[in-house]
Amino acid sequence: MEMNTYQKEAKATAIYPNDGNITYLALALCGEAGEVADKIKKVLRNKQGQFYAPDIAAIALELGDVLWYAANLANAIGYTLSDIAEINLQKINSRAQRGTLHGSGDNR
Repeated sequence: MEMNTYQKEAKATAIYPNDGNITYLALALCGEAGEVADKIKKVLRNKQGQFYAPDIAAIALELGDVLWYAANLANAIGYTLSDIAEINLQKINSRAQRGTLHGSGDNR
């Protein structure tokens, strides 16, 4: 699926308080990312890090929720997912060219 098409379809199903509220969307995105981490944590704890098909499928479902909130947050700040992807790749490629992929800070 094309990212901007997904974003439009995600927006069509967006029902949340204060429609377009950046704060709400950011917090929801963090919550969903936490659910991804929790699924992985439980595999590490309960299955000695062995990921099986049901574990992978559950993580994929949670990643879908992350994508849904990311799409709607991008929309709320006036960007398409394609814009966000392009900006990110430009940043990462610039870091790779300058040998600064490792390290910390946004402006490296």
